[in-house]
Amino acid sequence: MILHDDRYNLGLAEFGILIPVADTRASRTFEALKDQPQLRGQVPRWHHRPGGEILNEEDLLRVHTPEYVARLFSEEVEQEMIRTYELIDDEGRYNRYDPSSASLSLKKLFDRILVRAAGTVQCCRIALETGFCFYFGGGMHHAQKDHGRGFCPVNDIVVALRKLQAEGRIRSAWVVDTDAHKGDGTAALTAGDETIRTLSIHMARGWPLDESPTDSGGRLRPSFIPSDIDIPVASGEEAVYVERLKEGLLHLGRFPTPDLVVVVYGADPYEKDALASTRELKLTLGQLMARDRAVYDFLDRAGIAMAYLMAGGYGPHAWEVYTQFLLEVLPERLEKG
Repeated sequence: MILHDDRYNLGLAEFGILIPVADTRASRTFEALKDQPQLRGQVPRWHHRPGGEILNEEDLLRVHTPEYVARLFSEEVEQEMIRTYELIDDEGRYNRYDPSSASLSLKKLFDRILVRAAGTVQCCRIALETGFCFYFGGGMHHAQKDHGRGFCPVNDIVVALRKLQAEGRIRSAWVVDTDAHKGDGTAALTAGDETIRTLSIHMARGWPLDESPTDSGGRLRPSFIPSDIDIPVASGEEAVYVERLKEGLLHLGRFPTPDLVVVVYGADPYEKDALASTRELKLTLGQLMARDRAVYDFLDRAGIAMAYLMAGGYGPHAWEVYTQFLLEVLPERLEKG
């Protein structure tokens, strides 16, 4: 019910990318779970390693355009990684990027992304079988139909749901996104589709909502395509965050109950998060625990299978958010059998 490959580093430094995604958010959380007396003797019951799931071009084509998928599976993939991770600025200078320190190529990064996206599918399968799975990966909710964005080359969330729908494993799903940034790619890719309902609670200002809603031709930019339920929270409104979330969940509950819910977990609303673009939200650990109990309890009462994805969480303190939630919830899941 915890999907995590403890044999490999999950950071970006080996690609020369200086975005503060710390491997410790997974490794320290995993060690804390193994050290908990109630969980220590049951590791084989709750720890799953990713494997056996493979994504190919056909899987991506259910979500992304043929032109974009072709670029990802060609020599152009390195340029796509540079754009997606914003490694070169408008003046041609390196941005959060030091290729001289890289031990692996950006093409290898895309190979790893595919493996991680396959983990999202596996997480959903485990959730359907057991009722709950938390994957230490996934949640690339900014990727759009024809391009990657915001450190998200492909939208593994929608890719996984479309694959499961194509297999007949599910008919419908919800996506509950609690990352600091709006789940804009997921909203755009599922707009108008009643089989996938989306809720996003996010910063009211800042990236990806820091540009004009419309382009020069008057067309709505993809990041402004609404989720089924959007809950923007302004800086300074942290005290009402959880109540607004609960209201949104009640609204979501008016839709037909789905076969599966994907929770884009997101530790980056944490007040100690290290990514500059998350500073509009500063939730305490206590507020984040209240957030997490609100989502989990709502879905648990409804009896919906839950697939959690690690999503955003940056710097040396991100592990604290995941750990406090899983130390409380995982024993409950094991008691359920």
